[in-house]
Amino acid sequence: MSSDDLVGSIPANVPDTLRIDFYTDDTRKVRSYSGHVHIDSKDFPGTKNHLFYWFFESQTCNPHVAVHDQQELISRTPLLIWLNGGPGASSLLGLFLENGPLSIGDDAAGTVSVNPNTWNQEAHVVYWDQPIGTGYSYSDVGEYVQDERTLGRMFWEGLQEFFAAHPEYVQCPVYVCGESYAGKYVPTIALEIDQQNRRKAGGRHINLKGIAVGNGWIKPELSLRAMIDYVYTTGFLGISQRDALYDAHADYQAALDAGEMAKATKLGNDLVTTTLAYGGNFDLYDVRRWDDLPMGALRAYLDSKNVKESLHVPAHVSWQCADNEGPVAEWLVNDNMADCSGQYAEVLDKGYKTLLYTGNFDTACGYRSTEEVLDDLMRQKGEHAHAEWRNAPRMVWTQAQGNPKGFVRHHRNLTQVSVPGSGHQVPAFQPQICREMLYNWLFDRPFPGYDPQQSLKHRNGTVGLRKG
Repeated sequence: MSSDDLVGSIPANVPDTLRIDFYTDDTRKVRSYSGHVHIDSKDFPGTKNHLFYWFFESQTCNPHVAVHDQQELISRTPLLIWLNGGPGASSLLGLFLENGPLSIGDDAAGTVSVNPNTWNQEAHVVYWDQPIGTGYSYSDVGEYVQDERTLGRMFWEGLQEFFAAHPEYVQCPVYVCGESYAGKYVPTIALEIDQQNRRKAGGRHINLKGIAVGNGWIKPELSLRAMIDYVYTTGFLGISQRDALYDAHADYQAALDAGEMAKATKLGNDLVTTTLAYGGNFDLYDVRRWDDLPMGALRAYLDSKNVKESLHVPAHVSWQCADNEGPVAEWLVNDNMADCSGQYAEVLDKGYKTLLYTGNFDTACGYRSTEEVLDDLMRQKGEHAHAEWRNAPRMVWTQAQGNPKGFVRHHRNLTQVSVPGSGHQVPAFQPQICREMLYNWLFDRPFPGYDPQQSLKHRNGTVGLRKG
């Protein structure tokens, strides 16, 4: 087997004193590919933008068997696209710290090990650094993306190049997945794929089946208001501080309503900074903590010469990663506080499976904002659709011992899951539960549990009979 982007092995630590073999003459553990797709710039003719990807074939496929001898298995296996948010956060954060087949230790050497909770156990997974300027993705002329429409079109072009290089995966059912600010990227990309598929004007048909978003940044004005209330409820604010933040939110809302998006972004970011300061600088992504999940030696690892050589990354490219700061965020300033909930309505109306899940200790993009976004979307569909969604059972998804794994509501092509004991990055805080949730949704497996409202009705009815 030969491929220009095949990953044979990678360093097992920053000093490269040991290596992890993927697919070499002596070892064949998994087919993995990484590199860049090269997209013509629309604004600077003659130059290219380069999006980085790292693909892992499902462990259900056998790397010792030729592709053509197991094409049917490969083609029916879901292909998950994973995107982190930021804006400016590399999706290799998701790979190494959340749901990828590899994890990196917090030790000085940056020891890399195999993650038993990887999402590629039963699905192909490809991690993309996007937009340009994020992770290993770069532009020949320092170009950046300024809006979601450009981002979606560029990503579609990147997928076309990826599938041209790997046509064995083009028939796979595709699911666009991500978290946080990718709550904007995911529906944008899905709708671009849908539009291009319908046009049939060129390019390969992408077998899009659905989207999944964890703790999505969808309707910022709602998320920011919910943040204030949640932080107050958990005791990190006094009542006068809460009221001062309400006033600041009103100023932010006024800028938003006036279409002053750059001003709204500044005021919204200031609101977050002030809230954190009032609360002693707790972790925005997990109210139980004072520090975000540690990156360990990830930056040193990904900037090392030997890692870049292993992943087919040019030596001059440095790994860029930021959370809502730096040039990627600055160029998306007019997008940051925009409401994209209408795109979810489009995705649902087109019949695509949709999963929205949340960790309940996240203050940035938590449960309440997702719950109210969905309720509002259903209200806009009409009284009947809204009543159907409101009346859909909210099941307690239980473990064998009876303790909740989560709370699940499902209606038609929409599934919503709340995961207790988790912050913003659900695959990191509850890796086994999160993967089980994903697979239940992907493969239409049941969420074992019970409807508490029905249980209460039955119990109350039984008690009433005994009294009689």
